[in-house]
Amino acid sequence: MTSRSYDVLAGAPDSPVLLHVPHSSRVIPPDVRDGILLDDGELDRELDHITDAHTAEIAAVAAGAAGARPWQFVNRLSRLVVDPERFPDEREEMLAVGMGAVYTRTTHRAPLRPAGFDPAPLIDRYFAPYAAGMADAVAARLEATGRAVIVDVHSYPTGPLPYELHGEGPRPPVCLGTDAFHTPPALLAAGREAFGGFGGLATDTPFAGTYVPLAYYGKDPRVSALMIEIRRDVYMSEPGGAAGPGLQVLGAALAALVDAVPPHPAS
Repeated sequence: MTSRSYDVLAGAPDSPVLLHVPHSSRVIPPDVRDGILLDDGELDRELDHITDAHTAEIAAVAAGAAGARPWQFVNRLSRLVVDPERFPDEREEMLAVGMGAVYTRTTHRAPLRPAGFDPAPLIDRYFAPYAAGMADAVAARLEATGRAVIVDVHSYPTGPLPYELHGEGPRPPVCLGTDAFHTPPALLAAGREAFGGFGGLATDTPFAGTYVPLAYYGKDPRVSALMIEIRRDVYMSEPGGAAGPGLQVLGAALAALVDAVPPHPAS
């Protein structure tokens, strides 16, 4: 049996907000590491590029500063184990560059895992339990408050990496990712207000969309979602370096977004 790969950090009982942090960890279990082709130095460099470093700390600052503490769902394993935000099947467009739910290529499109690698054991061991856990966390917010508001916390590099399918677009300090079904105008407006002070903001560029568990995706309007993508030079030294004072400022902005979400659905 594998110990749980994520933590659910409790918030206020009446908070509908779930801060989702899927890509902040660099941890790879030894048996998974054995299936990766890169040597240790190459793997460290790949983790520098692919990890959304310090985003768990940004979420923690926000949770501590918010008027009503949000819940947090934090992945404790690297996305090089599985990427919980990918579709686990042919719907995933990143399969085109070897970055489906289980990556077979690096950020620079070099081989990460052997040709013919079978992703099914990693999907079964890590992806499926994570997805079920996130669905359970959403169900708990729905039961407690009548709604669930997922705020995805991500970061991205200042310059595009070769794996990006849409890297030619603008790369503002903050990008807000939306979904036509799950991002209501009021939530997007709150995101724009909270993150409007970082020197530029755009919607769905260079990354678009939001994460909603498949059990609710496109089906349940009580589940709303917004993705926050932060350009890394706003708060850290790239690639993979230390965080700077921008981390605290971003945490305060995220707390302002949390505070803008009412605790119960509008009547």
